[in-house]
Amino acid sequence: MADLKSSLVSSMLARAEAMSQTEKIVEDAMNSGVPADEVLNEGFIPAMAIIGDKFSEGEVYIPDVLIAARAMQASVDKLRPLLADEAATDRGTVVIGTVKGDLHDIGKNLVKYMLQGSGFNVVDLGNDVSAEQFAEAVRTHEAGVVAMSALLTTTMGSMKDVVDGLEEAGLRDRVKIMIGGAPVTQEYADRIKVDGYARDAGSAVHIAMELLGIE
Repeated sequence: MADLKSSLVSSMLARAEAMSQTEKIVEDAMNSGVPADEVLNEGFIPAMAIIGDKFSEGEVYIPDVLIAARAMQASVDKLRPLLADEAATDRGTVVIGTVKGDLHDIGKNLVKYMLQGSGFNVVDLGNDVSAEQFAEAVRTHEAGVVAMSALLTTTMGSMKDVVDGLEEAGLRDRVKIMIGGAPVTQEYADRIKVDGYARDAGSAVHIAMELLGIE
């Protein structure tokens, strides 16, 4: 599967040809008898992890990650009906959103794509999300992780509101909380007592896996 993983990394980073090249690789693998779940678990998931690491290290940029994520999603959508066991590919549910008062979502979307590419079920609440909306989504979807983003210093306080809201709803002990965004720091994460801080989309996947005990 190392060749499949490497081929997918190259195809998904092919920019203009990413979609067609990725679909062809998947078709060839399937025609060669490779099971759909192996294409996903041993091909796409580690390939997106590599792309995430490249993004964290400055080797690729936001447009590359967006194109790669779209190419992956198009192919995975075609694989879904063939997957023998959806549960085997589900690493857990993450509720994600940009906090109340903040309308920025590029960073949040990058994290969403990276998490989806790594096998997580992601519930995207969008932007300007209230503490009540986060709590309700955790309850409804039985999420294991809440991921919050803020791009403005003035909206960082809403992250603490979400933490408090989860505590008031009796949900804090059953969910892990991670935060990120341009003004956010590890010191702030420690101050509001969340479980993880991600400096970028690539590291967010690693943090989510650590919080859920996934190796």
